[in-house]
Amino acid sequence: MKDLFSPGSLVTVAGGVLTVIGATAYTTGNANLSLPTIFYGIPILLGGLALKSSELPPAARITPPSALKDLRDQAPDELAKVVGDVTRWRYGQKAHLESSLEALKLWDDDTPPQLEEIEELNADGGYGLRMRFSLGAIPLQRWQEKQDRLGRFFAKGLRAELTDLGDGRIDLQLLPSAEG
Repeated sequence: MKDLFSPGSLVTVAGGVLTVIGATAYTTGNANLSLPTIFYGIPILLGGLALKSSELPPAARITPPSALKDLRDQAPDELAKVVGDVTRWRYGQKAHLESSLEALKLWDDDTPPQLEEIEELNADGGYGLRMRFSLGAIPLQRWQEKQDRLGRFFAKGLRAELTDLGDGRIDLQLLPSAEG
């Protein structure tokens, strides 16, 4: 259902509707209606199709936005930005957190890791995140080698925990460290 309401879908439908109205008006001889709707409808339709071809849907958000609000307000701003970034439609990217994964050397151009879902956590009275990735072409061993850096990369005072779920998927938990 969420695919139906993506910006690309809405623009495509609007362009399609304008084009059909223009074509219908043209066949019925109504030049005042056909000219603007066809001239606007076809480019809007093509723009919507271009958006649809390059869109990346948001990652599934497990925790409702209203939950953990007080804890989220006390959390590092970087974590709130991560949640906001991965829970919206993206265009022209192969995967969520693309630049972050590239900087961490956890990227493959042909089969990059894909963020499937994100969950906000109350971890020992602190705010944390759990992100589920499908590994793509990046082996689990490389993720494990980067585990210490993963926590520090997203925000100060975090530690990373990796859980192998099998089937080419992992959970990355960003949790408050004891020192942070």
